[in-house]
Amino acid sequence: MTQVALVAYPGLTALDLIGPYEVLRMLPGADVRFVWHEVGPVTADSGVLMLGATHTFAETPRPAIVVVPGGSTTVMNQAHDDVLLDWLRSVHQHTSWTTSVCAGSMILGAAGLLQGRRATSHWQALQALRAFGATPVGDERVVHDGDIVTAAGVSAGIDLALWIAAKVAGEQRAKAIQLVIEYDPQPPFDSGSTAKSSTTTVARATALLARDSVTPAHLSATARVLWQAAIDRARMGRRRK
Repeated sequence: MTQVALVAYPGLTALDLIGPYEVLRMLPGADVRFVWHEVGPVTADSGVLMLGATHTFAETPRPAIVVVPGGSTTVMNQAHDDVLLDWLRSVHQHTSWTTSVCAGSMILGAAGLLQGRRATSHWQALQALRAFGATPVGDERVVHDGDIVTAAGVSAGIDLALWIAAKVAGEQRAKAIQLVIEYDPQPPFDSGSTAKSSTTTVARATALLARDSVTPAHLSATARVLWQAAIDRARMGRRRK
């Protein structure tokens, strides 16, 4: 049995989690759990869509695979959640793969799991990974460094899950899963990364993101996370001397 723990926190970006879910649930013997502090409904960042946490952290002490999503308005608040961070540190000692999608890598960083590793995130959050001692990688959709795997923004979670599926169950199984979900991207526009987008498109995307994320609460949470990361790195540097 392969136990998969999908972290379902209030304010998550739904596709960050649902994309990987649709792939990983088809692993042989998959035991998929949506985990949070308590069992019950969780509202996504849209404020409309709701998911259900099926298990608590305490009920899920040794998952084989962990997926941490991003969330446009609350991800930095979750990066302050000591229970979540402690659980991630604990289960990472036993996981085959500890992963994140989009800005979920900020939570892995806050847990101290990205120190000295290559990692990626949503393009807008990419450089913030440096605060956690990580090396940002902006030209790869899925980045694996040891047993940590991070994916770029939102839709990249599907790519990450297919990569994991191939590692766990073999390439042929992963290809079959890809066909089951008919994942054959042929978007009408070629603007899915900053490298392919005009400056105007980047500006418009930034404005759309700012509508939800540039709030006093979000900015305060972001500042606190990055400040704590800077302090942790400074203390670590002194201990090494």
